[in-house]
Amino acid sequence: MAPRVVILDYGSGNMRSAERALARAGGDVTVTPDLDAAAAADGLVVPGVGAYAACMAGVDALGAGPVIAERAAAGRPVLGICVGAQILFEYGDEHGTVTKGLGLFPGGVTRLPAKRLPHIGWNTVDPAPGSTLFAGLPPGTRFYFVHSYAANTTGPGVTTCTHGAPFLAAIERAAVSACQFHPEKSGDAGATLLRNWVGSL
Repeated sequence: MAPRVVILDYGSGNMRSAERALARAGGDVTVTPDLDAAAAADGLVVPGVGAYAACMAGVDALGAGPVIAERAAAGRPVLGICVGAQILFEYGDEHGTVTKGLGLFPGGVTRLPAKRLPHIGWNTVDPAPGSTLFAGLPPGTRFYFVHSYAANTTGPGVTTCTHGAPFLAAIERAAVSACQFHPEKSGDAGATLLRNWVGSL
């Protein structure tokens, strides 16, 4: 029986490409704002595009923050993607405005110290030792990025990428994982990563 995956619909962008990619990865996927479904799913995906503050406003308006936090505390899988990954950190500092995040990971999200922004296109990552998400992917594998801000946490479970300076490309701690890049737009590499995540549910 396929793992039940809920993509949380809190009004942030088009989630259909993620829905299709996760279904191809073996999930029984639903896109919904229903918090009971989000709480009950085998895996919860938190997507996000655009500004940090706008994404947090959408999560707050839906009342989804406690559900995401309770899943994390109970060791039940959560995957954040792009700005959905960023809001899992303690804060976002964009355009001089600091917005409180969900605080599942330590640290905050700040502007990349690069001459050319946004960081758009394919770039290689340096996976964390023993990574579940990147299992079976060779060194130098490329993923697709579109962003100007990134988290600044270091430590266990952190996968890095470099654009101007090293930044957090992904993080895996207990049942909570997050990717700054878009796995659903990252071809075979992204498909492998999503299969690894769905297979872990």
